[in-house]
Amino acid sequence: MRFKAVLLDLDGTLLDTISDLADAANAMRQSLDMPELPLDTLTSYVGKGSENFVTRVLSNNSAGTVPDAHQTAHGLATFLEHYRTLNGKRTQLYPGVLEGLRAFRKAGLKMAVVTNKMEEFTHPLLIRKGLAHFFDAVVCGDTCERKKPDPMPFLHACRLLDVNPADALAIGDSINDAQAARAAGITVLAVPYGYNEGIDVRSLDVNDIVMSIDDAARWAAQKKEQSDTL
Repeated sequence: MRFKAVLLDLDGTLLDTISDLADAANAMRQSLDMPELPLDTLTSYVGKGSENFVTRVLSNNSAGTVPDAHQTAHGLATFLEHYRTLNGKRTQLYPGVLEGLRAFRKAGLKMAVVTNKMEEFTHPLLIRKGLAHFFDAVVCGDTCERKKPDPMPFLHACRLLDVNPADALAIGDSINDAQAARAAGITVLAVPYGYNEGIDVRSLDVNDIVMSIDDAARWAAQKKEQSDTL
């Protein structure tokens, strides 16, 4: 199979952003006189966008209560205020990301980021980490009406890149990526090092598990070679 485009998740796939997210979440909790949460707990809350993240962070309380709409809105505003100053501060590229993106580019594939992160944080983060120039399109959590695990963001990215979903390869770290890609009819790979809401990546419905973005580029190249020999 010769792929024409690769669609990559951001948090937990290209970039390890959890330290900045956790710092903003705990700053929000401190402002509400709530105790800080450990990194592992906060990591398990990442995946379905900022509002869902904040709701889960606020739901971790001694009373076991779920925040109402007003509390969620206030918490979200506070979280975003802190995250604006922290975005990218402690974020790191995962090993193999640059090598993989270069390999995909050299192979002539179009590339897009498809993330549930809000646009105001995504573009500055890509620029700050030196990744923006790799991508022909960026689809964020507030680009489309619905976020992953809905297929809409992946399908929108395919339209922007002018490729058929069947000719695209998606790479992510979570059940949200796997479900969205499957629903869109896109081949999907998973990396094992990201934020999968505490779910074992081996349980995901994906075509394969790869150890890095560099490994994903080799996987795609191998599929091309197999296709060329048929």
